[in-house]
This record gives sequence, C-alpha cells and structure tokens, in this order.
Amino acid sequence: MSRLLGLAPVLDADTRLLVLGSFPGVASLRAQQYYGHPQNHFWKILGALWQQPLTEMPYPERVAALRAHGLGLWDVYQACEREGSLDADIRAAELNDFAAVQRQCPLLEAVAHNGGESYRHAKHTSAFGLPVYKLPSTSPANASWSFDRKLSSWGEVLRRHGVA
Repeated sequence: MSRLLGLAPVLDADTRLLVLGSFPGVASLRAQQYYGHPQNHFWKILGALWQQPLTEMPYPERVAALRAHGLGLWDVYQACEREGSLDADIRAAELNDFAAVQRQCPLLEAVAHNGGESYRHAKHTSAFGLPVYKLPSTSPANASWSFDRKLSSWGEVLRRHGVA
C-alpha cells in the first residue's frame, strides 16, 4: 500500500470558519481538488446556501468563493495509507499541524468537522478554545442522511458564523 499525501489547505487571514474533512478520496486526489467526487454533496450544499452554481464552476472559482465567504478547507490527516476512498480503510495516518491554523487565520471563529472520522480528532481542534461542530458527512457513503437534512445542518452552522 502506498503512502498518500493530502491537499494543501485553503485558508487565509479572512477565514472565519474552518471545515475539516478526514482525507481526500481517490477522485479528489486524482483531480487535486477538495470534494472532487461528483456525488459528494459539499459543493452542492454550499451552492444552495450561497445561491451560486458552484458545481458548474471551475475549481479555482469555487475556491475563490470559499475565500470570499470566509470559509476555509483542510483535512485532519496530512498523509495516510488507504486503498479506495472509505474512511474506514485509512491506516497509518498522520495529523496535520493544527497549531499553524490560528496563526494563519486570526479571525477564525469556529471549526466544523465534516463527518465522524474527522470529528474523532475534535480534541485537537477544541484546543483552539473555539466552538467545534460535528456536521454530517457530505460523502456519498453517508446515504442515511438526505441532501435536505445535510443542507439544514450545514446551513445552521454556516449561518451562525456569517458564512452563509
């Protein structure tokens, strides 16, 4: 099994809310884009909240929209071993350096974990002294949550921090 490296963070000095996934899936790593699987609800949820056709936009424009709204993206793992895309198959994972986030993001108000695997590391992000949320995974593997249920949960947190 080969060692996989994650994606660079999407953060800047205006980031108010940081969304942390676990680790990019195969489609995302191949495309070098967060939430690159076409069935993942991440971009569709944000598009609905921001009333923008994010799923139709080129990736650099989606990233620009994130930055414009004060939303940052990263993952809890910087590297791991895994066959396929399921979080349950992650092995030998290395955590990202969360301490750097607060230096890069002086306006950071909260951290939201996208799914259970990411939220397993909430003890690290709780050290920021900021609100930490567990959001339903936007992954297509999370079929027990409807799109509308995910949209409602995500919308509540993003609105609370002025990001939606």
